[in-house]
Amino acid sequence: HCSLRYRKEVAEQVKLILQAPDMQEARRRLNEFVEVFGSKVPKAVACLEEAFEDAMAIMAIPAKYRKRFRTTNMQERLNEELRRRERVIRIFPNDDSAHRLLGAMLAEINEQWQARRYLDMDEFNEWWEGQQQNTSNVLELNKKVN
Repeated sequence: HCSLRYRKEVAEQVKLILQAPDMQEARRRLNEFVEVFGSKVPKAVACLEEAFEDAMAIMAIPAKYRKRFRTTNMQERLNEELRRRERVIRIFPNDDSAHRLLGAMLAEINEQWQARRYLDMDEFNEWWEGQQQNTSNVLELNKKVN
C-alpha cells in the first residue's frame, strides 16, 4: 500500500510504532505517523489505522511475556532441527517413512519440553486473575447502572 518513494521511511516509522513500550506511546507514534504520511500514502495509513488495535493486542500482556508471545523463534528453531535431521537421510523411500521420522522427532522434542518451563506462568496467572476480576467488577457496575 506504499509507493517505493516512501517505503523505507514508512517501514521505519511502523517499526517504531510496533516497538513502543506501552499503548499510550504507540498511539502517540501512530498519530504522528498519520499526520506525516496521511496525504502521502493514504492506503498504508488506512491499513495501519484499521489493524492498529489487533497489532498492538500484545500490549495487554505484561512486558515480561511479550517477546516470547509475539515472535516465532521457537517455531523457527523447531523447523531448523527437523530440516537438519531430515537432510541426513536425503531421499526417503516413501511418504510413510518421512512421516515416521518426523513423528518420532516431534515426540522426542515434546518429551524434552515436558520437563522444561518455557514461561513462568505463576506470575502471568496472577495477572490474568486480576484482569478477570476487573472485568467482572465492571460488568457488575454496568448491571447496577442499567
